Amino acid sequence: MAKNLFIAPTTLECGLTSVCLGLYRALDRVGVRVGFYKPFSQRLGDQIPSIPNDKDASVEFIRARTDLNPPDPIDLKRAQKLLNQGKSDLLMEEVVGHYQQVAKAADVVVIEGLVPDRSEAYIARLNVEVARNLGADVILVSAPRDTSPADLDDDLDFSARLFASPSDPDVIGVILNKLGAPRESGLSSQVYETPALPVPDYGKECVVFAQNRFRLLGQIPWLPELLAPRMSDVARELKADVLNEGQMDSRRVHRVIVCAQTVRNIIDTLKPGTLVVTPGDREDIVLAACVAALNGVPLAGLLLTGGLPLDERVLGLCRQSLDTGLPLLSTTTNTLATAQRLATLSSAIPTDDAERLEQAMELVASELDTEWLQQHLSIQRKRRLSPPAFRYQLSERARAANKRIVLPEGNEPRTVQAAIICHQRGLARCVLIGERHDITSVAAAQGMTLPEGLEIIDPADVRDRYIDPMVNLRRHKGLAPDMAEAMLEDNVVLGTMMVAMDEADGLVSGAVHTTANTVRPALQLIKTHEQAKIVSSVFFMLLPEQVLVYGDCAINPDPNAEQLADIAIQSAESAMAFGIDPVIAMISYSTGESGSGHDVDKVREATRIAREQRPDLLIDGPLQYDAAAIASVGKSKAPNSPVAGKATVFVFPDLNTGNTTYKAVQRSANVVSIGPMLQGLRKPVNDLSRGALVEDIVFTIALTAVQAKQVEDAGE
Repeated sequence: MAKNLFIAPTTLECGLTSVCLGLYRALDRVGVRVGFYKPFSQRLGDQIPSIPNDKDASVEFIRARTDLNPPDPIDLKRAQKLLNQGKSDLLMEEVVGHYQQVAKAADVVVIEGLVPDRSEAYIARLNVEVARNLGADVILVSAPRDTSPADLDDDLDFSARLFASPSDPDVIGVILNKLGAPRESGLSSQVYETPALPVPDYGKECVVFAQNRFRLLGQIPWLPELLAPRMSDVARELKADVLNEGQMDSRRVHRVIVCAQTVRNIIDTLKPGTLVVTPGDREDIVLAACVAALNGVPLAGLLLTGGLPLDERVLGLCRQSLDTGLPLLSTTTNTLATAQRLATLSSAIPTDDAERLEQAMELVASELDTEWLQQHLSIQRKRRLSPPAFRYQLSERARAANKRIVLPEGNEPRTVQAAIICHQRGLARCVLIGERHDITSVAAAQGMTLPEGLEIIDPADVRDRYIDPMVNLRRHKGLAPDMAEAMLEDNVVLGTMMVAMDEADGLVSGAVHTTANTVRPALQLIKTHEQAKIVSSVFFMLLPEQVLVYGDCAINPDPNAEQLADIAIQSAESAMAFGIDPVIAMISYSTGESGSGHDVDKVREATRIAREQRPDLLIDGPLQYDAAAIASVGKSKAPNSPVAGKATVFVFPDLNTGNTTYKAVQRSANVVSIGPMLQGLRKPVNDLSRGALVEDIVFTIALTAVQAKQVEDAGE
């Protein structure tokens, strides 16, 4: 039977939905099966533009970011009508019925309550009735802002008393949200430069916490970054004309400047994330912003006011800067009216803004006392690895590994950002190869500062000392010193030599280099470990409900049976290293004995070899993909298979099949994939997609650090 947590807000604008989503994430990533239920739909002032009036924001967020499909909430006006007619029992019967749909597949159900409103006095009663009828423990959510500890005591005590009769549920804890938030938090030039307000030590100074009346389950800080809309959100809310789309869907507004001064007086304000608002006839301002863009400053965008068209000759002059991704918008309202509309822009997160929503969920999840909640609810962890659980576990293992990872593409903007993030999160000790001045300039253009402890190696300073060791490694291939010196001009080769000489624990490259550029030096200098017959790769496919492993989708065009068996064993070991129980399906166009021919015979022989070499692993094949992945199909096509319908590791017969399948699943199902992660090398080297996002690089660095720890443990 599912345990229930009713999340009750104590005030307006306490960030209730973010807290509920973060609580879902916190429990989900430790392996708990979490359900989400919102009994009543409530339309509040700060409406999310991307959500139709007949939809509920919380439910739409859950549907967008998880595999859950909670029932539509009951309209609050309809609930009020039933209460007025004395039909509260009928209303609660409907609530319980909807809840049961959610609870049957969950260990814990997070239930989002209603926000209190003086104009709707029955809301407090509804919250109490729902919590009582569903047998839920209650968690209060409050956003204290500048509230004193004594006043917060009074507020929490009052809210808790609403649930305080003998038959009512217990208030077990409190989550404090938006700590340090300023009173004014609209989009303006000041908000993002205003530091958070000082926050009292509520845990010690509030009587309800100091005397253990309620558990303080989390203190969530206010982060101005979570207010930053995309340029596409600005265009949608202002109904602005789009003159140049650029990177509208990814560039975020962190500050707004209204430009009425001369160019020399605005230069210092042209910073990353700045939205420049200026009349359409101020060509000097437009040109200054475009020059900044050409110099590598990722402005949020340009917004022209007054309905004044930009001269076509000026637009032509700006074309190269617009091609850097700079969005250009135009609105018919004057500059003052436009600035006022920007100041009142909705701070709510649109459902299609996956990055911002993910940040909000992770922020809340990282601050919650999940361990106490599990103990209080007596939840037994199940062996389940959801995508958030995989990412969380990956980060924790990378921190524990504390490995030195070299990044040869040291002046590539995404790589620099990823290295800074890894340093801040403690995921790895990154080493950027490149000239310090170049790397510092790249970081500054992105609005970032290089941390003091982030290591940078100028290749010109160290290249010579790798010549002789490289000659020794490749002497049997006739490598001469002058050839080695020339090859070491390539920073990927230089970084690979650092790994080969045990000066670094792993390498990540590929943001601007091809797979061959990354893999070839590793094969030549690091080479395969003793147990491996072949170097192969896997992708971690982060499906909504679980993480799957696909191999090999990046390296070997047409492995033979023995090599395919080795790929299966390597992929199983990679799965185990990252907490995934390996159930290995050898994929083919035929299932069992139903087909014949060279290709299916190869898979059948590879299955036999893999079973013989590793009888401890659960391996079966040949299996068609649907028979391996879907329980009902597996039962029909391979009723005696221990793998059919349960596979977590999919081994493809060749590169054509594997690469096509992984890309089809990734794109058509909008699945996040991490990889390719190379396996079989003596020390880890991993390749990136040239279209990799910063977060993709961060997780690849973390993967490499965990692999390096695995290699170290195997050698002990």
